[in-house]
Amino acid sequence: MEKQELKALIKETMCEVIQEERHKLCQILIPYVNDEEQQELEAELNLLLEEDDEELVDLTDWVQHGGQVSLNPYS
Repeated sequence: MEKQELKALIKETMCEVIQEERHKLCQILIPYVNDEEQQELEAELNLLLEEDDEELVDLTDWVQHGGQVSLNPYS
């Protein structure tokens, strides 16, 4: 295996590990919400969305589909 291939493999592996650890950290930091609390939050959000659609950006799809944050701003 050439030096460049090894570097690329190590870089890819490190990115995967960092992403997994970030995911674990997010799971630890996000508080548990029971069904009743979730319904209250959704009702409140719906009221906010009805009041001011233009100022809110719904990031639900981005979050649910593993939105990526680039580790390297030049890549």
